[in-house]
Amino acid sequence: MAGAKSGEKTKTAAKTTAKTVAKKAPAAKDATYVAYVSSYTRGTGDKYGIRVYDVDMDKGRMTEKEKVHITNSSYITQSRSGKYLYSITDRGVEAYRIEKGGHLQQLDETSINGMRGCYLSTDFEDRLLFVAGYHDGKLTVLRLNEDGTFGRITDEIYHKGLGLGSGRANMPHVECAKLTRDNKYVCACDSGMDRTIVYRIQHATGKLTQADIIHAEPGSAPRHIKFSKDGRFMYIVCEQKAQIDVYSYEEQNGEPVFERLYQIPTGDEDDPVGTAASALNFSHDFRYMISSDMTTNEVVVFKADPKNGNLSRILSLPIAGTYPKDAILFPDNRHLVSLNHESDSMTFFKFSEENRTLIMNGKELSVARPNCIVFHRL
Repeated sequence: MAGAKSGEKTKTAAKTTAKTVAKKAPAAKDATYVAYVSSYTRGTGDKYGIRVYDVDMDKGRMTEKEKVHITNSSYITQSRSGKYLYSITDRGVEAYRIEKGGHLQQLDETSINGMRGCYLSTDFEDRLLFVAGYHDGKLTVLRLNEDGTFGRITDEIYHKGLGLGSGRANMPHVECAKLTRDNKYVCACDSGMDRTIVYRIQHATGKLTQADIIHAEPGSAPRHIKFSKDGRFMYIVCEQKAQIDVYSYEEQNGEPVFERLYQIPTGDEDDPVGTAASALNFSHDFRYMISSDMTTNEVVVFKADPKNGNLSRILSLPIAGTYPKDAILFPDNRHLVSLNHESDSMTFFKFSEENRTLIMNGKELSVARPNCIVFHRL
């Protein structure tokens, strides 16, 4: 199906292995949030791929309290219930129970029957886990048990075809798998094929059937997806074009319908060549959207309008680090943290919408190859 243009509608329509956990002294008892940070371990000399931090909301800082032995935890997500944390690992995926104080207890691990994944998410009933595979262009679906452990693989879909570019852009690379908020469809970004494939979910069987293809601009490399709080708007960050494509979403006559409303650049560069957009996160209250650029080393904060899905840029500023893979506002919307993959650091800022400023907030924290952060409310 041809890509949607502005104003054009597109019909879319195992066995548990014990883990080594190194604990530090507990932080303040009145902390209401912890943060989980995942990172790569290969070549760093660090065997702890997940770190747990107590979050000081007033100061906008984080204090490490625990680290978990896991290889190359490139991406993590928590269950919709908030009881479990799931992680990518070299061996497949791992499951952890979130215990009192935010401590992690490993529950299970299992293979995804393919090359290592890069992204994972659950459905809204915590019955299925979706794993995106960058290296083999594969989308894997696993059953989740009520106790947070893994069931069997219910479906495996390899994206096929040739891209229009060279290098990585000439073959499938599934970078993200995200559910529509009505829990009916999973949208899989393929940066190599410049498309997002929409699959209808059969919840009873865990099987997927293709419902539509949303074509992006050639060479744009769609990377990650977020949906608005009410699910009416979909946002896709395109890595190579350094822009966010904004769509409306609804279901008509049992078929998904997406309409591309507009595109907005993630930076100030007139020519996006040499830029690479990365992060895409809503604030906890969905008032703001945050993205980052891995080559200009900047973070951009938008104000999100819940009525029409519009994004209006508040600021775009440096993050005092190199290659920001993830960036997110603290739950209080007064502070921001950037995960800087190549400078092995996390940097902290005070955020002011009124003044349109990010002000450095204390020293950076050292962490090897950070990649993803999740805030968890205790």
